[in-house]
Amino acid sequence: MHQSDHAGAVAPPDLLASVPDAVCHLDREWRFTWVNTPLEELLGRPAHALLGRTALACVPDLRGSEFEDQLRGLMTDGRPRVFEYLHRPRDRWFEVRASADATGLVVFIRDVDSRHREQAAQAHALRQTAAVLDALPSPTVLLDGGGRIRSVNRGWSANDDLVRAAGWQVAGTGDDYLAQIAQGLPPSDLARIAEGLTELRAAPPGSTDRVFACDYAQQLADGDSWWRLQAARVDDSGQLVVTHTDISERVRDQHRLAWQASHDDLTGLPNRARLLELIEQALADDDGRTALLFLDLDGFKTVNDSLGHEVGDELLRRVGARLAGQVRPGDAVGRLGGDQFVVLARSCDTPEAASLAFRLQRSFARPFTAAGLTVPVSASIGVAVAQPGLRHAHQLLSDADAAGYAAKAAGRDRVHLFSPGLRDAARWRMDVANRLRDGAQDQFVVHYQPVVRLDTGEVEGVEALLRWQHPERGLLGPDAFLSVAEETGQLIPITRWLLHETTRQAAEWAEQGLALRMAVNISARHFSAETLVRDVRAALRDSGLAPEQLMLELTETCVAEDPTRAEDQLAVLQGFGVRVAIDDFGTGWSSLAQLMALPIGTLKIDRSLITAAERLAAGGTGAVLGAIVELAHTLGIRSVAEGVETADHLRMVREAGCDSAQGYLLARPMAARDVERWANRVSDGGGDSCALALAGRLG
Repeated sequence: MHQSDHAGAVAPPDLLASVPDAVCHLDREWRFTWVNTPLEELLGRPAHALLGRTALACVPDLRGSEFEDQLRGLMTDGRPRVFEYLHRPRDRWFEVRASADATGLVVFIRDVDSRHREQAAQAHALRQTAAVLDALPSPTVLLDGGGRIRSVNRGWSANDDLVRAAGWQVAGTGDDYLAQIAQGLPPSDLARIAEGLTELRAAPPGSTDRVFACDYAQQLADGDSWWRLQAARVDDSGQLVVTHTDISERVRDQHRLAWQASHDDLTGLPNRARLLELIEQALADDDGRTALLFLDLDGFKTVNDSLGHEVGDELLRRVGARLAGQVRPGDAVGRLGGDQFVVLARSCDTPEAASLAFRLQRSFARPFTAAGLTVPVSASIGVAVAQPGLRHAHQLLSDADAAGYAAKAAGRDRVHLFSPGLRDAARWRMDVANRLRDGAQDQFVVHYQPVVRLDTGEVEGVEALLRWQHPERGLLGPDAFLSVAEETGQLIPITRWLLHETTRQAAEWAEQGLALRMAVNISARHFSAETLVRDVRAALRDSGLAPEQLMLELTETCVAEDPTRAEDQLAVLQGFGVRVAIDDFGTGWSSLAQLMALPIGTLKIDRSLITAAERLAAGGTGAVLGAIVELAHTLGIRSVAEGVETADHLRMVREAGCDSAQGYLLARPMAARDVERWANRVSDGGGDSCALALAGRLG
């Protein structure tokens, strides 16, 4: 340490000799009174050239600088000064610490140029980074190696109001990132993010795994929001850039799509796929005490066809809403499609399920209002309760479907409980559907039952009766497969085949001199498809049969489903000669007066009506059958009695005035080749089949 001999100089403490900073003492005239070696080195002058001289004389470029201003202020107020000073001639930064003593000032000068420039570079880099971050639209933060926020962009700050509105603290520079985002974040998501960021920092230098991403949900003041966090390492110091992309709209779209995939668009109820999931869960949770109610609306097709799809759709929505309001808490209502609904009843045994079914059935007693119209509708309900050990939703739904099919087959507005026998019936229907789809028409055969005149016994025609020569079950009647054909859309192709086959056969008989009118049954489906006229014309054209030799038979209920459409098509058919008959009269809802508007020429009286008339006649209640026939004649309609099986039946229908008859007494259904032999026997016996049948001469 070098000291001036000037009077009043203060000797420096010995400890300053070892200080690495440049240190000096100035008296109140700014003269150096002592200096240390680092100061000599800093100024490039020996101590003897400095001591006793003023600092401004030794270093003239300090004059007028911040250095001079700060020290003069210290001389005035005596308060210590600490400041950084850029010595421009050297273009170096120094840190200056000065304090006053009794004789002047003690000044410490430290070269901090490297540190200052490093900090300046870092600040510049940070400003550049901030500028880059601000260019990103997503909220983004820069984290230091310790996980604190170094910088945020405008996107991050833009959410400050929402954060405050949620009651949380706004996260800014210097805050612990994880501590701040923990607000409103589920602990599981926070732990996942913390683990991901830690692993990202711990990745070795040069590692390719330098990105972490995850999605999380957060509840802000304006509702739930979803974010995708993506973090990337900036360098090996552990700094991370973390962006937060708002994926709320995308997630909502995904939720909407997921909802739509599991719910019915029309009613908003769970669809088939979702119902199967719910059934599966119920079977597992309720230890098998699960019931399914399968509801099939009665007559919905008539509503749809007659009132329009708008009314039909509104009716389905109303039905779904009413069912949902009738079930127990915890139960579920779904729509399978069309007019079929399912009710899933949890923790439900058979008596409870039956009680629920009957309650739902009674709820249909109140008509529905759809598009301003009052629409009465009922439902056929099948009930299936899971047996112990059943875990497959498809099986329980299949059982409920089978019970619903049985309810529908038993008539409208019925409830039917599942039994194992229905499962066999369901398998049979499935087998039939598959075989029909795979070309079972090659196995179809047609049998013919003669129709004879009651006044002369002459054979006037035959009714075509479809049969299926099943490879395993033998010859099957139409009841075994036609209902399945109707459900699967195969009925119209089958009827089209039947028209071609029967008209061909009738034309062939006509060429052989056996002129028989051919009667063919037609379903309501053919009216709805509006191809009946075209199909009949095609069959007549291909076969060459005269139109007058073809009679189409339709049931009352078939016509009743859409009387206007039936009337239009039947009128066209009658116009070119085809005859029309109402089949099975007495089993439907109509009366002769209701049938007057239709272009029919024949009324076929069902066997059940003949049996009932027989009982009434035995009780002395009068000739009911005769009254029906007389009214038909008044309307210009011929009558054919079906199911004539005994001599008493034949006598009764004759006395009633029926025009024609068919039944086992006269002839059973037979193959085409047997019709010719039977007709020949009638001809050889005199031509009166009724007399021959009574005499037992027709076999």
